[in-house]
Amino acid sequence: MKIWLDDMCPAPEGFVWCRSVNEAKRLILCAIEPITLVDCDHDLGDYACDGGDGIKLLDWLAETRQFLPVRIHTMNPVGRENMERLLRRYWP
Repeated sequence: MKIWLDDMCPAPEGFVWCRSVNEAKRLILCAIEPITLVDCDHDLGDYACDGGDGIKLLDWLAETRQFLPVRIHTMNPVGRENMERLLRRYWP
């Protein structure tokens, strides 16, 4: 399963669309099939009230030691750098 975390842009074919961090967490916790990719946006707009921006999902994955493959598709340069820094620091 591939997860697409984005509040506005619909998921590409083959992805499950999550609009909020908490929605993505629930999907990860209940996943029956292996998760092969988490593709994250940083800014989640109105959905940020449901778990924060995309970097909060990466924080949670690191805290729970779930080092899933991650790709970042945000257009926010500061958010991208912060997310990439987190991946460099914690992902093996």
